Amino acid sequence: MSELATIARPYAKAAFEFAVEKSAIDAWNEMLVFAAEVANNEQIKGFLAGSASAEKQVDIFTKICAEQINDQFTNLLKVMAENGRLIALPAVATLYAEYKAEYDKEIDVDVISATELAEEQQTNLVAALEKRFARKVKLNCSVDESTVGGLVIKAGDTVIDGSVRGKLNRLATTLQS
Repeated sequence: MSELATIARPYAKAAFEFAVEKSAIDAWNEMLVFAAEVANNEQIKGFLAGSASAEKQVDIFTKICAEQINDQFTNLLKVMAENGRLIALPAVATLYAEYKAEYDKEIDVDVISATELAEEQQTNLVAALEKRFARKVKLNCSVDESTVGGLVIKAGDTVIDGSVRGKLNRLATTLQS
């Protein structure tokens, strides 16, 4: 995966910069998500791994994605195909989404709790997290009864473990040292 991310980074960056310049960030995101889904198809993966020419690969992609993509996106596909990089389209879409979230000053936050959070709790949590991260927060809530109580919050590289289980684990570590 990290190799694909390395391959995908310059394409995602170029696509994002072009989209910003043309004020088409959301449109490019949609095109990339669609093309990534096409590239994830097992038959297409096999086709891309084969020895088909770059022109043939682009032709197949443009026929499949015809109504979903524009001419500029087709140019991206051509460049990627000429360099044998169409297989990295899903990674390009993922990196592009990260650039878009950064640009929009948004962050996805995963919240794991022992019980379902009430609407008021979610609203208060969003307000507190937006203040802490200085970004718009998109909350993804899930329930895991093994947390016992409290919350585990994951936002990018930041993890805030306020669960009873986490506190017990820290207490056990402290007592053992």
